[in-house]
Amino acid sequence: MASGTKDGNNGQAVEVPARYSRQVLFEEIGREGQARLMASRAVLVGCGALGTVQASFLVRAGVGTLRIIDRDFVEESNLQRQILFDEEDVKALLPKAVAAEKKLRATNSLVQVEGLVEDLNAASIGRLLDGFDLVLDATDNFDARFLINDYCVKKSVPWVYGACVGSYGLSFPILPGETACLRCVFETAPPPGLSPTCDTAGVIGPIVGLVASLQTAEALKILTGRRDRVTRKMSVTDLWEGRQSQIDLPPRDPACPCCGRGEFPYLEGSLGSDTATMCGRNAVQIRRKDGLKLDLDEVAKRLGQVGVVEKNRFLLRADIDACRLTVFADGRAIVSGTTDAALAKSLYARYVGT
Repeated sequence: MASGTKDGNNGQAVEVPARYSRQVLFEEIGREGQARLMASRAVLVGCGALGTVQASFLVRAGVGTLRIIDRDFVEESNLQRQILFDEEDVKALLPKAVAAEKKLRATNSLVQVEGLVEDLNAASIGRLLDGFDLVLDATDNFDARFLINDYCVKKSVPWVYGACVGSYGLSFPILPGETACLRCVFETAPPPGLSPTCDTAGVIGPIVGLVASLQTAEALKILTGRRDRVTRKMSVTDLWEGRQSQIDLPPRDPACPCCGRGEFPYLEGSLGSDTATMCGRNAVQIRRKDGLKLDLDEVAKRLGQVGVVEKNRFLLRADIDACRLTVFADGRAIVSGTTDAALAKSLYARYVGT
């Protein structure tokens, strides 16, 4: 059964399905907030640990449209904390965005879920993010986050930052024009090797669930029209030590290169890289700057001369020179078994092409 409410935008009655009844009973959302949520469009960048939890909650809550953008594929080590995936996804070599879309469509057929196997970069970000009401961060590197920040500040789109490692995590929402942007809080990315990562310090599932839940709560406030209730602080938690706190964010900085001076170097492509070390992985991603797409059948023929190739319609994989090369149709590759970008580029050039 469903009950009607008035959509605040046009005054027309909107049917609210009974599946959302417990959420509607929550006074801060109510029928009007649920109607707003059902008409909203959110985009999730990354579908790993934080992303799978956020995606599951948003789809169950009834967001109208959820686009999921992820560049990676499901591996066995993901299953400890990435709640949308299972062993069959690993066996099938499924990209995370594809596996997530399938699971989420089965969870709530009323939500339009779209999984895109793509890399978010300066060349693709407009095509991938334009037209959405909210951006959710589930990335694993500061280049991607600064790129999202540039885009959202320029376009005045709210977004929610989140990160965790070990048993520690933090999150905060960014409302362009109202709150500090990411570069007001973190002026530059930490130098490589100086900050712990999932690869060096590991990560436990409960901190992932907590940080993603905090991100989703802020998302629900924004999408249901309760922007006045958005937490304008940084939530910081260490679950193993039993510490939780909310820290005041700095005020918007007029000298901030992004939200103060209107400079967007990540969006313009003058900062950032065509290679990225994958968080929690002994692996490097290579991205083609020319945007050339690949014929996977042709690449498989070449790689088949030097190793055993596994392939589906999304990607192919081969073990070469003590490294594992996973190649996507959009021209990207993930080279596992090294964090040496030069070596990864060399293998790509030799076996895939320049």
